[in-house]
Amino acid sequence: MAGVVAADPVAAVQNAIPSFERPPTVISVGKAGVKMIGAAIDVLGKVPEAIVVTNPENAKELEFAEVFVAAHPIPDLNGLTASCAVIKALERAGRGGRPVLCLISGGGSALLPAPINGVSLAEKIHLNSLLIASGADIKTINLIRQQVSRLKGGRLLEFAVPSSVTSLIISDVIGDDLRAVASGLTVGPIGTSNEAIDALKKLNVWHQTPNSIRISLAKPRPILELLTSKNILIGSNKISLNAMAQFLPDAQVHSAPLIGDVAYAAERVSKVGRGVHLFGGETTVKLKGSGLGGRNQELALRVALLAHQEKWTAPWLYLQAGTDGRDGPTDAAGGVVCDTTFRTMIQKGIDPEKLLKNNDSYHALLAANALLMTNSTGTNVADLGILMRG
Repeated sequence: MAGVVAADPVAAVQNAIPSFERPPTVISVGKAGVKMIGAAIDVLGKVPEAIVVTNPENAKELEFAEVFVAAHPIPDLNGLTASCAVIKALERAGRGGRPVLCLISGGGSALLPAPINGVSLAEKIHLNSLLIASGADIKTINLIRQQVSRLKGGRLLEFAVPSSVTSLIISDVIGDDLRAVASGLTVGPIGTSNEAIDALKKLNVWHQTPNSIRISLAKPRPILELLTSKNILIGSNKISLNAMAQFLPDAQVHSAPLIGDVAYAAERVSKVGRGVHLFGGETTVKLKGSGLGGRNQELALRVALLAHQEKWTAPWLYLQAGTDGRDGPTDAAGGVVCDTTFRTMIQKGIDPEKLLKNNDSYHALLAANALLMTNSTGTNVADLGILMRG
């Protein structure tokens, strides 16, 4: 809880919002979009135009803003409609010489699909699905998505010319590379189209990528001349991990994040020994089965399996969750496993290893009453974990 509280968008925005000579146009994008814009309006008062683009779990009608509800993690038509509305609002701000305040949080990449000319929304959706299933990390995914977007990789700034743009950013990316948060809407590109091609080939999805996208990537876009913008980080996984450490001063904080393949991350957790251990990070899962789950649920289940195989004797508990309250395409935030979890699964006739092979961690944890259900938290700073081992 301390980690999620530390990522509270309301306090973060209110503590960081700058002063403006003229009321700004406000664009809020991401899972924390509603809370961030509410906090901003509390400080700014009435503004000429305000738009929110968020996911269904965090959506809420607002009197002072137009709210678009778009799909995540796979984009949809609502997201395209929202992208067009954002572009028009930026252009109006530019024509009027009004400043722009962008409030950016995790999820923005999927919520604002604005494909370049020659690429359809359906083709971009297909690309997104390929990338998510490939096991690629978020930085690689966003490197590729930036190259086929009208908004990502700093290109949002072009529509606001000549207005100044200030962005308050809550990072869901480990290491806080702002180019990767929501695909760097106001920051800049992670790489080039050639690097995107190389990444697709290394992921073994190049030949499955829609032909229009392969053609577009083969024709490098003009180099983006970044316009003046101010990007301010106001929330991150590291900040939340430090808050957990203050709440549990005797715990060992593992500063090296849990990243990469979820199986290797589980092995790291299982090797830390006795005591209380705190983790941050964001793992990846390469989908091989047709089951239901998410990276946090699978990590928790894998730790339970390793604990059983390694014959941990003393009581233990491991909680692993996404700070947004939603892990993968499920209603769970993650999992809470302990020394009785594996035994409960076996008693219920569940074979956890078989379900893991089918990427079905959700139903394995459900059988053991080990799913963590929190509902949406209204923020997103990647994942947090805690191991208590006697």
